[in-house]
Amino acid sequence: MEDKIRCGWCTSSDLYKKYHDEEWGVPVYDDPTLFEFLILETFQAGLSWITILNKRENFRAAFDHFDYKKMANYSEEKIEELMQNTGIIRNKLKIKAAVSNAQAFMKVQEEFGTFSDYIWKYTDGKPIVNHLKNSKDAPATTPLSDEISKNLKKRGFKFVGSTVIYAHMQATGMVNDHVEDCWTRTK
Repeated sequence: MEDKIRCGWCTSSDLYKKYHDEEWGVPVYDDPTLFEFLILETFQAGLSWITILNKRENFRAAFDHFDYKKMANYSEEKIEELMQNTGIIRNKLKIKAAVSNAQAFMKVQEEFGTFSDYIWKYTDGKPIVNHLKNSKDAPATTPLSDEISKNLKKRGFKFVGSTVIYAHMQATGMVNDHVEDCWTRTK
């Protein structure tokens, strides 16, 4: 990849650079992608994002390409099968949370029409644009991520603490935390 000024967190690998350049901070309004990021972020809790990116294709294959309708109906046998899959994070609580989160996701869709309508209402449908000099200046949580986390937990979601939710907001473009001199701010 050519040398461009990027946010400091993504310079360690080409995979990180590609993710940063093409996905991170780009507003996402479709439910399947919002769900994929939500599941990936919940698995990332306590781990590095590069670990998840390196296993992303394995997660897609293991979890039926994040088809929440299928995931909501996973049996105990399927959960055990996932526990044997060395290509993903084999944490039983997180795997079970993925199943219950798929169920909760569909309940939100029933109530709001789409999950996108629900989640984006918190920012009036537009990204919050922060002006950071350094990627280390980005917060881990905000009062808004606290509020969304609390509401999601009330709706039955698991592994959706404020840090996970803020990371989800960054990943799906609800928040633009690209540093001011990052080349993606001008694309």
